[in-house]
Parts: sequence; structure tokens; C-alpha cells
Amino acid sequence: MDHKTVLKKANSAISEGDHETFLAYCMEHIKWTFMGDQVLSGKDEIRQYMADTYKKPPKFNVELMIEEDDYVTAVGIISLFNEDGQWIAYDYCDIWRFEDGQMAELKAFVVEK
Repeated sequence: MDHKTVLKKANSAISEGDHETFLAYCMEHIKWTFMGDQVLSGKDEIRQYMADTYKKPPKFNVELMIEEDDYVTAVGIISLFNEDGQWIAYDYCDIWRFEDGQMAELKAFVVEK
């Protein structure tokens, strides 16, 4: 399976609220860096982040996905359900690095619309 397909399947799982299937596509030592914000290391921290942040499954609108070597860049809009019961839209650019066919690292640039 190519890296773009892995990312599409993983994002589909998140969109359905299935965090564990998403995590199955990730390396144990996965690292998420939200540029200018926070860094998460390992599946346990990512699992906790998803439980805290994705009160309802996020909605993705992927506008562009580019794969080269061990990287996939995804650009689009993600909508998150906030604590006030509102959907908030964000522009995002995610740069994913893969190892052995699994997601190993994310650098995420996210800006509220």
C-alpha cells in the first residue's frame, strides 16, 4: 500500500471516531509536532490528545495530497467540535514522514479560518 493510501485509510478511521485503527497505522514512537504549539511523542500521548480534542470525530476536506519518497503532504480544512458545541474550521498543512509503511512523524501547520 502506498503512503497516500495509508494516510487516507488512517484519516477515514479518525473521521469515524476509530482512534485505535488510526493508531494501528502509526509507529510506536510516532511524534506529532504542532508548529508553534506542542509536541506529542508516542502512541499513548497521541491517544490521549485524540480523546481530549476529538469529542466528535473531526471532519476533513483534503484539497491536495502529494507523495514523494517517505513523505506525504496533505493540505486542506479540518473542522473540530469545540467545548462550546460549535464546529470550528482550520486550514492545515500536514507533512507526514513514513517508516516501514507506517506513519512515524507529523509536522502540522494549523490556522483557524
